[in-house]
Amino acid sequence: MKPIINLEGKVGLITGIANEKSISTGVAESCIEAGAKVVITYQNEKTLAFLEPIVSRLGVEDVLLLDVTKPETMDEVFATIDAKYGKLDFAIHSMAFAKRDDLHGRVVDTSPDGFALAMDVSTHSFVRLARKAEPLFEKAGGGSLITMTYLGSEKVIANYGVMGLCKAALEAATRYMAFELGPKNIRVNAISPGPLMTRAASGIAGFDGLMAAAVDRSPLHRLVTPEDIGALTAFLVSDAGRNMSGGVHFVDAGYNIIG
Repeated sequence: MKPIINLEGKVGLITGIANEKSISTGVAESCIEAGAKVVITYQNEKTLAFLEPIVSRLGVEDVLLLDVTKPETMDEVFATIDAKYGKLDFAIHSMAFAKRDDLHGRVVDTSPDGFALAMDVSTHSFVRLARKAEPLFEKAGGGSLITMTYLGSEKVIANYGVMGLCKAALEAATRYMAFELGPKNIRVNAISPGPLMTRAASGIAGFDGLMAAAVDRSPLHRLVTPEDIGALTAFLVSDAGRNMSGGVHFVDAGYNIIG
């Protein structure tokens, strides 16, 4: 009997790995353990050095440049996947960016340029990723898109600023794309992890306090790990999650239910 999470024969694209502590590192580990062949991306040559130990440990063969502010790099990623595999079964979007002043400052003070940049990298890049993945998903007979969000999309989180707006838009995009792509057997979901210390989180002032509060107030009184997020991701992109689409799925030890 095959395990419920079985990704044998599936090809996946995983973005957003910065180092060993990244959410996407846990995602890659879980998907590879379940039998998937994964393609991972890096933002620039500086970040590539941090990926090398992960690539070696996981035995990843395909490591491609993807800078979502440079459309030609996304074109090249999908052209390479098409040429080598002729299909794509799932794609993981795990990237976000806002200027420090816009992240820590008041939303009402956000500059037009800063707002546009944060929305472009954090939200619209998921839409562009979906558009590029669509024809490769069709070749596979369907596919699964996953993005990473956060509770700051629906609750005010101190020092999260404009990123809260970006995550709210990201979740709305998840629902609309699930509706639009569903007839092609393409599923779209968002995962909302609890606070955990990643490189991105380190840029949020007072993040240690958020983690302490999560342990103190969540029903399970513990933090989540990249492996926890990876396990849910592998489930959602597998055939076991075949009828799940358009949702925001929390992995936060129950913290989101607390008033």
